[in-house]
Amino acid sequence: MNSLFSAIILFTRLPLWRWVDIPRESYDRAVVYWPLVGWLTGGLCALIIVLCPPCWDISIVVTVALLARVLLTGALHEDGLADFCDGFGGGHDKDRILAIMKDSHIGTYGVIGLILYYLLAVRALSAMPAWVAGLAILACDPFAKLCASQLTNILSYARPEGAKNRISYTRMDAAQIALQLVTGSAPLLYLIYKTGPLFGLAAIAPIAICASLMLLMRKRIGGYTGDCCGATFLICELSMLLTVDIICWSVS
Repeated sequence: MNSLFSAIILFTRLPLWRWVDIPRESYDRAVVYWPLVGWLTGGLCALIIVLCPPCWDISIVVTVALLARVLLTGALHEDGLADFCDGFGGGHDKDRILAIMKDSHIGTYGVIGLILYYLLAVRALSAMPAWVAGLAILACDPFAKLCASQLTNILSYARPEGAKNRISYTRMDAAQIALQLVTGSAPLLYLIYKTGPLFGLAAIAPIAICASLMLLMRKRIGGYTGDCCGATFLICELSMLLTVDIICWSVS
């Protein structure tokens, strides 16, 4: 339970730390529960999309839902995406890439990356019926976090000095991986149940994207960083949303 609370504290702005005393070592296992935190962040988006007044245009509803998630997470993953784009876009070797990602300032690549992500995410969700969009974000958020969390299980941490928050994620054992698979895939299975088996194809894109990003990170910086995890989550989620959108179009 402490590891679950530590995951909520790390990946959201919910102030559980005010009421729960979490042992330091619990944070090293927090990534195991990252997909489960996706139930919370994706669920918030889904509720807003489904429950917002029907007089609102769907694009406004989707934008409000994604804004609510940003407020809940403190833009943690968006910061990672911006740093990732700046580092891999402007850096030519490992040391330069890591130095750029460590810089708190945002550059041109980071701005473009965030703009493109939100343009595509809003457009993809807006093109779906509201109830499908709600189910899609509920499914894509945990599943993309399941994919992104494998960086910590497969790659080594890229910075020799370790993470600046001094958290070192431990590699997961078989039971923890099984827990991740269940919590990351269950909302996707519900989407398939409600919409049809064809929507199961949406899982292919984030898996392929995650594998490709792992190869890129291993080649360019020899591992991963926290920014890489956040960027991988958002890129995988976007690829999954776009795939769901294509499937919706093909069956309509």
